[in-house]
Amino acid sequence: MSTTRLREYFEPQTLAKLKGLRLRAQRLVEGLLSGLHRSPRRGFSIEFAEHREYVPGDDLRYLDWKVFGRTDKLYLKQFEDETNLIAYLVLDTSAGMAYQGPAAPWSKWHYAQCLAAALAWLVLNHHDAVAVATFDERLRRFVPPAGGTGQLDNVLRVLDEVEPYGPTRVAQALQELATRLPHRGVVIVLSDLFDDAESVLHGLRALRFARHDVVVFQVLDPAEVEFDFQEPTRFLGLEVLRRLAVDPRALRRGYMAEFRAFCDRLLDGCRRVGIELWPAVTSRPLHELLVPFLERRAQRIV
Repeated sequence: MSTTRLREYFEPQTLAKLKGLRLRAQRLVEGLLSGLHRSPRRGFSIEFAEHREYVPGDDLRYLDWKVFGRTDKLYLKQFEDETNLIAYLVLDTSAGMAYQGPAAPWSKWHYAQCLAAALAWLVLNHHDAVAVATFDERLRRFVPPAGGTGQLDNVLRVLDEVEPYGPTRVAQALQELATRLPHRGVVIVLSDLFDDAESVLHGLRALRFARHDVVVFQVLDPAEVEFDFQEPTRFLGLEVLRRLAVDPRALRRGYMAEFRAFCDRLLDGCRRVGIELWPAVTSRPLHELLVPFLERRAQRIV
């Protein structure tokens, strides 16, 4: 596929015009898979994962004789390549995710929707399992992990039905989620993370300390990143009902300093505990986010 043709699949303006989340996700994934030079599929691993009981017909080479000697029961060593990957897609549905700045092709929520749908499609196409959870002040919906085309319908149904609403408490929701996940997996959080930085990190660490592989896509609008407002503006709070009329040019320096310090604190805190943090600005074509993400994941398991 030519570079020009590939780019057309991912331009936010193009995807925003497509009706239906399924169509947008399918179009995105088809272009993504055509454009990738490396497969994101997990490679073979010799790292031990867990035991499972012996079933007649299993390969006897993998019997754990030490366990047999202790328990008089037959167990097989199971390795990473034999265990199904579970991707938990965790989406922030608080009111702030509805924001769409003047230069953005779609809202933060629509961007997160399409990103989550594409990830679900990719995981399920590789015969792994997907779960989806939504949160604002607390965990709202949770669809347990499963595979197959029916699970894609379940995921897309949740993404279609939810509308951003209410305030957010990231830490509280993620801590609750950490107690609900039935198996270890890759937890992918899609949120603007607009909450107290230390609180956010506390919630993310709860997932990491539960031995999940944690990835965060921090979904941001270009206006939030650049604060490039030139005229006197009336700002309306989405999570706190408050209006504020200001000259944004007088505030920009202070806003940018606070915003950068906030993002730097999150990035540093995530790095310290082995959490991947990916800025996801809604004006950025999705392939520019997904391709390097998938290639990095592939490199980790080669």
